[in-house]
Amino acid sequence: MSDRPVPIPPVFVAILRAHLDAFGTAKEGRVFGDERGGVVGSSTYWRVWEEAREYALPPDRVDSPLAGRPYDLRHACITRWLNAGVPIAEVARRVGNSPEVIHRRYHGCIVGHEEAANAKITKALEEDGIRPS
Repeated sequence: MSDRPVPIPPVFVAILRAHLDAFGTAKEGRVFGDERGGVVGSSTYWRVWEEAREYALPPDRVDSPLAGRPYDLRHACITRWLNAGVPIAEVARRVGNSPEVIHRRYHGCIVGHEEAANAKITKALEEDGIRPS
């Protein structure tokens, strides 16, 4: 197994530390383990994922494709960061993709950025003394 640094915001560090304080780690320092502390098998992982969706999602969304796979959380995270205004290059660095991949895959997921960009442009022009007539 190779290590890869994963930069996370301090708020997530606090959540992870609280989890580790409460539950400890599995063998070899894993965050989650099976009942004996070993690696969680893929069939167990999927079973638990399906059960967790029933608790986490509103009843009318359980049968939807929302968070149908654990990997979908990655997409949700990337979309959230982009919509929060995190620059594409920084999102790409954090998730291990190129900015081109992030832009190509997620360009339609960014909400309200055109309006935000227009506001920044207007502000910059106004600071330079250019005002709309």
